[in-house]
Order: sequence, then C-alpha cells, then structure tokens
Amino acid sequence: MKKDAVLSKIRAEKVVALIRADNSDGLLDCAKALAEGGLTSIELTMTTPGAIRMLEKATAELPDFIFGLGTVLDAETARMGILAGAQFVVTPALRPDVITLCRRYSIPVFCGAFTPTEIVNAWEAGADAAKVFPAEFFGPAYIKSIKGPLPHIEIVPTGGVSAENVGDFLKAGAMATAAGSSLVDAKSLKEKNWSAITAKAKAFVAAVAACK
Repeated sequence: MKKDAVLSKIRAEKVVALIRADNSDGLLDCAKALAEGGLTSIELTMTTPGAIRMLEKATAELPDFIFGLGTVLDAETARMGILAGAQFVVTPALRPDVITLCRRYSIPVFCGAFTPTEIVNAWEAGADAAKVFPAEFFGPAYIKSIKGPLPHIEIVPTGGVSAENVGDFLKAGAMATAAGSSLVDAKSLKEKNWSAITAKAKAFVAAVAACK
C-alpha cells in the first residue's frame, strides 16, 4: 500500500491500536481480535521482544492490515522495520534521522513531540504528523490549543486515549489517535482473552462513529 493510501486509512479509522507486550506470543491472534472489532491499523513497539521478527510474520500472514513499528529511536531500526514490512513508523521523541530515512522510503512517520516548538520542528523536518505524547496530562484541551495557531500540522495524540475520550480528542482537531493499554490491556493479552479485546475495539469504533 502506498503512502497516501496508508495515511488515508489511518485518517478514516481514527484509532491506531498500540501493542506493547512482554513477548510476541499471541500478537497475531491479538491483531485478528482487533480486526474483528473494526480496527486494522496496528503499531507493534520495539519494546516488545522479537518485534522485528513478529512484524515480518504479521505483514506476511495478514496482508490486509496496516502494521507499523513504534518506539523507533534511530534510522537503523526504522530501516529494519521497513524491510520487515512496516507501513508506518512511530518515534517517541523528535528523531530527525528517522524522519529523513522514512521520507527516503516514502513511509509515513509520526514523530513524538509535545511542546509547540517540538511539534513545529517535527513537522518542518518532514514528519507526516506529530505524535503528541504523553497526551493524558493535558488532554483534548491541549490538542485544541495547539491546533489554534498550528492548524496545518497533523496531530496524533497518544497516551491516555480511551473509548470515553477518543471523541473529544478528534473533535479537538486530532487527525487520529493511538490507544495502548485502554485497548490492548496486559491482562487480556496475557490471558489471551481475545473477546475482551474485540469488545474494546468495538467500543472505540462506536465512539469514533458517534463523533462524526
């Protein structure tokens, strides 16, 4: 899928499921459970052991999904992720070398930023969106404030996004959101309670639909 199509799908779906785990066991089943609930844009984080191998397997077995690699701190990791099939890359902080690498490969990159200066720097460096993280400390009001003077910059709030507040983040001007533990909680993942994860995905999808 080309870059514009990946970004269009994320803009349409509005929620990227962020999977962070102690191991890669069950991640494919978790992805399928999320899809059953209506979410097929998934970020696997580098903090999960074997993330690159799991990404390669996931993209091969589930070609209709959009898999991205998150918690990317350097260009070398970004390149490994892209070669393994990542269709977007996410950083936790401003990493210009990662942005440059992703632009070279025409891969969407969401660059971690928080202050207005960091957000502008990420955008001017070529990021497709600023991943405002951690978003839970100031909430949707902060996103709305940022979008006031910077309406041209795409924002993806991450951290503290839930089915209860995802609509507020979107109404505040977010392009999309990323949800981690409120969507894929450690207990359900460990117990392989896929029905619980599907139910949470459905709750997010319903919340997004309600705010359109």
